[in-house]
Amino acid sequence: MTCLIASEWREWQPGVWLFKPLASASFLWAALAWGARDSTYGRVVFVALILCAIGDVLLIPRGRGRVFLLGIGSFLLGHLVFAVAFLGLDVSRAGVAGGAIAVGVVALLVWRWLRPNLPSDFRTPVLAYLVVIGGMVAVALGVVFGAGMWAVGVGAVMFAVSDLSVARRRFIVPRFIEQLWGLPLYFGAQFLLASTVAVQM
Repeated sequence: MTCLIASEWREWQPGVWLFKPLASASFLWAALAWGARDSTYGRVVFVALILCAIGDVLLIPRGRGRVFLLGIGSFLLGHLVFAVAFLGLDVSRAGVAGGAIAVGVVALLVWRWLRPNLPSDFRTPVLAYLVVIGGMVAVALGVVFGAGMWAVGVGAVMFAVSDLSVARRRFIVPRFIEQLWGLPLYFGAQFLLASTVAVQM
């Protein structure tokens, strides 16, 4: 990941094309090493991780063209599949409800922050994305209160927060600083979520 961040800092696209897929492949490999194939939960999480890895590659090109929109779609599906995986665990309904309220407030604030800067053709996809990732985080918080799996909740929250760096970089101000904190948070979240498959072996 250090090489990826350095490539982003230098704006060296060949390096980004090389190191970002490698970084994504590393959390896929880690999930397999931790036993993703050995449980239904693990296999579903692995599918979610694959969708996120595809999204990583689709977000490499700069700008807000069709490929970027496809990247948003890939991550949206990834969040949906993560939520499906989490629902297979012990989920506290009260935890989900409380999480949904908290996440809903944050999502509303994020929407009000982003909306004025969104091109018209991105407003519906971004709103759908906020709803889906909010639902995923709410279910993950339900898992924390139901199954006591803190890694699920922390990983989901880290994933959601890291998306703010992408949103700010693509729609607000394209600064390297967003990559400096967003990338470690994102890949840390993926590894943390991947590690949860070991609990279900």
